[in-house]
Amino acid sequence: MKSFSKLKCLDSFQLKLLAMLFMLCDHMWGTIVPGNQWMTIIGRLAFPIFAFEITEGFIKTTSFKKYLGRLFLFALISEIPFNLMFSGTILYPFDQNVLFTFCIALIFLRFMQWGKGKNIFIYLFTILISCILGFILGSLCMTDFSGYGVLTVFVFYIFHDQKYNWIFQLAGMLCIHAYLMTGMILILPLAGHVFEISQQSVAVLSLLFIWMYNGKPGTKNRTLRTLCYAFYPAHMLILSLIVIYVLH
Repeated sequence: MKSFSKLKCLDSFQLKLLAMLFMLCDHMWGTIVPGNQWMTIIGRLAFPIFAFEITEGFIKTTSFKKYLGRLFLFALISEIPFNLMFSGTILYPFDQNVLFTFCIALIFLRFMQWGKGKNIFIYLFTILISCILGFILGSLCMTDFSGYGVLTVFVFYIFHDQKYNWIFQLAGMLCIHAYLMTGMILILPLAGHVFEISQQSVAVLSLLFIWMYNGKPGTKNRTLRTLCYAFYPAHMLILSLIVIYVLH
């Protein structure tokens, strides 16, 4: 990957902006411009980038409690806009917004971090327990991307310090998003043949952007950082209001 290091031109803030753009495309497809399948295909790139950012934030934060608290606060704020956008109702207990997925992941990352500070056997044990319980909790709580979303965050943390981490990231993403997760089918005509693949498998391509990360924050402006959090509930609320009051 030495030759690839020259392409590490994206900082953390720029990665967030890309993920926000991809997410906006997906949510616009699901609300105000349905039928444009390319928009939701692009949207598949958003979640892994956010999952990677959560891992980076966890590793670099100076206060885990504040980081988790801030994420949980915006998870609560985002729930009504999320419900409105996906179900058209204020209360919808069958799907929780993705920030709850990340909160669950963060709690287990803390557990793994504790194990990592002990010895390799305890660390491996905490990884195993975290993967099992994290997947179960994410699935039972019916958070966005469910237990698979929690496992995606774990992939970026567990292999963060590995020399050839990109190989493990690729393998993890292929396993979770191309094999385990199901959803809409993407039909690809190629050389006279028609191939059917899971649309979620496009998420693997998000690694191309993640591998361009240069390890720099990009901006330390608190206002901009807060706006990044606020974008999630704000854009969902705006899209929902457009659907309710303009399109209907």
